Amino acid sequence: MTDWAPYTRRAGEWFQTLRDQICAEFEAIEREAGSDAAFQYTPWQRAAVEGESNGETGGGTRGLMKGRVFEKVGVNISTVHGTFAKEFAGSVNGASPEAPQFSATGISLVAHMANPHVPAVHMNTRFLTTTKAWFGGGADLNPPLPYAEDTEEFHGAFQAACDAHGPDYYERYRAWADEYFYIPHRKVHRGVGGIFYDHLECADEGAWEANFAFTQAVGRTFLEVFPRLVRRRMGLDFTPADKAQQLEWRGRYAEFNLVYDRGTLFGLKTGGNIDAILMSLPPEATWS
Repeated sequence: MTDWAPYTRRAGEWFQTLRDQICAEFEAIEREAGSDAAFQYTPWQRAAVEGESNGETGGGTRGLMKGRVFEKVGVNISTVHGTFAKEFAGSVNGASPEAPQFSATGISLVAHMANPHVPAVHMNTRFLTTTKAWFGGGADLNPPLPYAEDTEEFHGAFQAACDAHGPDYYERYRAWADEYFYIPHRKVHRGVGGIFYDHLECADEGAWEANFAFTQAVGRTFLEVFPRLVRRRMGLDFTPADKAQQLEWRGRYAEFNLVYDRGTLFGLKTGGNIDAILMSLPPEATWS
C-alpha cells in the first residue's frame, strides 16, 4: 500500500501557495478601488470526533476579507487526518466502518461581491485518502446579473485547462458541474456553471502526478480568469433593483450550501472549524 503522507504534504504546500497568490491578487484589487482591506488569518485545530484519540488531528487557516469590492471573501486551507465516525464512513469513497481512517488537504474559496454586476464565485480543490487516494474540485461562476461575455470567458478558460490534460475532461466536468450545482427544490441551477470533478483516483505515483498537475491547472486558471472579470465589472453603476436581485440570489446560494454541498457536510462530520466551514454563506441575503 502506498504511503500517501508525502503526497498529502506536497499537495498541501501547493494549496497554501495558491492561497497566498489568490489573496495577494484580491488585496491588489481592493487597493485599486481605494480600499486598504486585507485578509485576516485565523488558524484552527481540528477537534477529535467520537472514537478518536486526542492526538494530532491537523487543522487549517481561515482567511477572511471584507472590503469595498469583495463584500465577503473567504479563502481557507486545511490539512486534517483521523477517523470517520462509523455512521459516516460508509458514505465516503474507499472508507467503511471497518476502515474509517482518512486524510484530507485542500483549499476552498467563496467570494461574495459588493457590486451585483460582479459575479460571485466558488473554487475548491482537494486531495483525500482513505483506502483509496483521489483529487477533486472545480470552480463555478454565480452571477446575480449574468453577462454572456463573462460566462463564455470563464468557461473558455477552464476548457483550455481541461483540454491540456484530457480530451474529454471539459465536457465531462462541465456536465458534472451542471448536475451538482443544482437546487432540486427550486428547480434551478446555482449559477452559470463551470467544472466539477471528484474521485480522480491515484492508483500509483504516475496517476498522482497527472492528477496533481490537472488540479494545479484548475487553481492557476481560476487565478487568471476571475480577477479579470472582477476588474471588468466592479466600477459599474447599479440600481436598488439590481441589489435586490443579488440578495434574493444569495438566498438560493445559502440554501444550496446548507442543504446539498458535500464540502459543508464533510467539514461538519469530521470536526472541522465551524466558522471556516460556513464562511461560504453570504453576509446578507433575502427570501421573498
